[in-house]
Amino acid sequence: MAKRNFSTLDYFIQRGKDAALSLHFRDGDVALWQQRLREQVMNLLGPFPQGVPLNPEVVWSVERDGILKEKVVFDSEEYASVPAYVLKRKDLGEGRHPAVLCLHGHGPEDDWHSDGKSLVAGEATTPKRREAISAYHYDYALELAKAGFITMTFDFRNFGERHDKNLYPGRDSCNVHFIRGMVMGIPLISLNLWDCMKAVDYLTQREDVSPGQLGCAGLSFGGTMALHAAAIDSRLKAVLAASSLTTYDEYAIKMGNFCGSQFIPGIYRYADLSDLAGLIAPRPLLIEHGVHDPGFPIEASQQAFSHLQQIYKAAAAEQKLVHDVFDGAHQYHGVSAADFFRRGLHVGEFVDGVG
Repeated sequence: MAKRNFSTLDYFIQRGKDAALSLHFRDGDVALWQQRLREQVMNLLGPFPQGVPLNPEVVWSVERDGILKEKVVFDSEEYASVPAYVLKRKDLGEGRHPAVLCLHGHGPEDDWHSDGKSLVAGEATTPKRREAISAYHYDYALELAKAGFITMTFDFRNFGERHDKNLYPGRDSCNVHFIRGMVMGIPLISLNLWDCMKAVDYLTQREDVSPGQLGCAGLSFGGTMALHAAAIDSRLKAVLAASSLTTYDEYAIKMGNFCGSQFIPGIYRYADLSDLAGLIAPRPLLIEHGVHDPGFPIEASQQAFSHLQQIYKAAAAEQKLVHDVFDGAHQYHGVSAADFFRRGLHVGEFVDGVG
């Protein structure tokens, strides 16, 4: 009997092996390669929504332990408004300061979508939130604010205040919304990236933010979004991506460790995730990865980082690429984050030398 295959998983694994990756960086002119890949990425993302005035509104402002937190809402398009938090030290002083856009990932496994920005802002208001913040070192917007940066974190679509609750029991609502959007040719990641760019627009309009000193940080899905956002928005001058750099072959095709919010349809015909990260070069990029991360095996992360090194070397920016491999699991490390952003955003000493 002829060899047969009935497994859909095996089918896609074999198709993945055959992927040509026609714009995978191998060598040559980095700037020309970046131009070609970025054009293809923008084509795959499709047209972004039509912009509207942000109409930002500060809903409330509170102070706790020397940190001012503002609840901000702005419009990103005709049918979408974005809830966000802005955090900064009370003693930061007048004038303009560097800012870091802090992107959230998923929440605890039994409730992936309810928390969004709240964990990143350090809102340890329930036992579950306290546990998640402790386990994942999730409060990086708060920690970077303590170090002297103005930080902003917002809810991606289908997360936090933008989550329509449990409409689809037993299903990942990101996948449902992805399919819903693709019926109309609207990738969910395109909408989230649009909101990232509108958040950058908002930061650049604030009187206390230095528009030329903007960074971006994220964990897991947030790290993936940080890589994508910086790949297409050069206003983000330094990037930290935690527990997110890997290969599509490992985490998407073999493991299926993804959701409909975080990949560009058709991208693996052209490039790997390390290629997208390579669009950030020569800007500073810090990759964090725990050696015990079960969802993002360290071997795949090291393979992706090795390829990313080739891109940064070809861009004469090898010293701006940092790999923080630590003895941990799926979490934000953050040990060198403040120093990285100070160097990457060309910041002098902060008041009181904090951080």
